[in-house]
Amino acid sequence: MPEDRYSQFRDAHTDRSSAEQVPDTPQTRAPAYRLAFADPDFMLRDELRPVRLQLELLKPEMILNERSIESTVVLFGGARIPEPSKRDTAHTETLAELSRFYDEAREFARLVTMKSMASYGREYVVATGGGPGVMEAGNRGADDAGGASIGLNIVLPHEQAPNEYVTPGLCFNFHYFGIRKMHFLMRAKAICVFPGGFGTLDEMFEALTLIQTDRMNKVPFLLFGEEFWRRIINWEALADAGTISADDLNLFRFVETAQDAMTVIDDWYADED
Repeated sequence: MPEDRYSQFRDAHTDRSSAEQVPDTPQTRAPAYRLAFADPDFMLRDELRPVRLQLELLKPEMILNERSIESTVVLFGGARIPEPSKRDTAHTETLAELSRFYDEAREFARLVTMKSMASYGREYVVATGGGPGVMEAGNRGADDAGGASIGLNIVLPHEQAPNEYVTPGLCFNFHYFGIRKMHFLMRAKAICVFPGGFGTLDEMFEALTLIQTDRMNKVPFLLFGEEFWRRIINWEALADAGTISADDLNLFRFVETAQDAMTVIDDWYADED
């Protein structure tokens, strides 16, 4: 860890330790006496929401900087997409058909990670939502290649643990959806969207909106599975209605396989290599 430029001052770790050793009195037991930064009840007050937002932005950013991670390839996709070998009668016919995208996501992440390792893991690092389904496939593909990958998990009403393939030191947990989505896009060198549900659609349309409005640089924006995406979204109808421009249809493109996606990304950044 770099030397603290304020090292001439007593550090917070030392004071927290000292505060735990004070005599037990009515005064020291009172919540008001707790150090503010070491007081969970205080930190969780509604008035501290701006501080929590900043902390949730800072923590992953600092850790990714310490790991020298400069760019990512983001995989969005459904948590319910099963691994093909684990399909069962509980899955709908459509989900069973979509299970092939588990394998495509896994292979795509493996290829991306091989590219990342050529930059010593600084560029093209796979980033997923850290959960099951397509997210698991992405982290698993990175693990297949022997590289690291990022998981941006979030606390949900039902229990959700990170999938076992996320690199432990790059596995983050979020309270705020908005801050989590910022971290998906802050370093994104490509955005790859696999079939999914509300969460996937939310992530996809927010990213497209940021690019459409020039709030984010254009990057390869790849939708895996043209049949699926054309069935659930009538893209041309939006353009025909004038609610988006015809040029907005060029912000993304459809791909079917991992190799298709790698070709698009390699061509996009050919001048940088």
